[in-house]
Amino acid sequence: RIRNILEVSLLQDQLRRHNETLDEQVRQSTQQLKESQVEVVTRLMSAAEHRDDVTGGHISRMSLIAKALAPHCGLNADETDLLYHAATMHDVGKIGIPDGVLNKPGSLDNDEWLVMRQHPEIGAAILSNGLSPLLKMAERVALYHHEKWDGSGYPKGLSGDDIPLEARVCAVADVLDALVSRRPYKEPWTLNEALAELRDKAGSHFDPGVVSKLDAI
Repeated sequence: RIRNILEVSLLQDQLRRHNETLDEQVRQSTQQLKESQVEVVTRLMSAAEHRDDVTGGHISRMSLIAKALAPHCGLNADETDLLYHAATMHDVGKIGIPDGVLNKPGSLDNDEWLVMRQHPEIGAAILSNGLSPLLKMAERVALYHHEKWDGSGYPKGLSGDDIPLEARVCAVADVLDALVSRRPYKEPWTLNEALAELRDKAGSHFDPGVVSKLDAI
């Protein structure tokens, strides 16, 4: 009996060490996969920024604002990390917009605006059918970041909580950075002016709950 007990104990110890080794291998493989996905997303972001001479740097700044807002809007640490990387893909669809429209120095006419409004669906198509949580979130952000709280946005005309939370956060971050940045057709707004505009549009353009968290960052 003692010999049997010792043999069972030895087998259990070997099994425990084997499981620990497997767990570590799975952890390393998962981390490598995550790093590979982030690398792909980063390269796509770089391609999008190089296409857009007008808004260079906007993607990086906007994603940092979204990352700062996310925890105050109910996203946990893992979701916030995903959003930080997914937000960099919000305008990836602009890769498919002609240069004459994308980099036009003045206001777009009606036909040009219709072309520009295609970029959310182009971006979602680029990111579609991804299996990882990162690519799935990036697809939602790309598709829905121009939806408005009152349903007047595009491309789907979603309203309120039907718009994914990560897209509502990115909508606020996107416009905040756009307002305070210099563009060929406008001077940068002050931060106070931009915040006042966002608060004024809370409940129509923006989720009022997300706008209310701007004071926390």
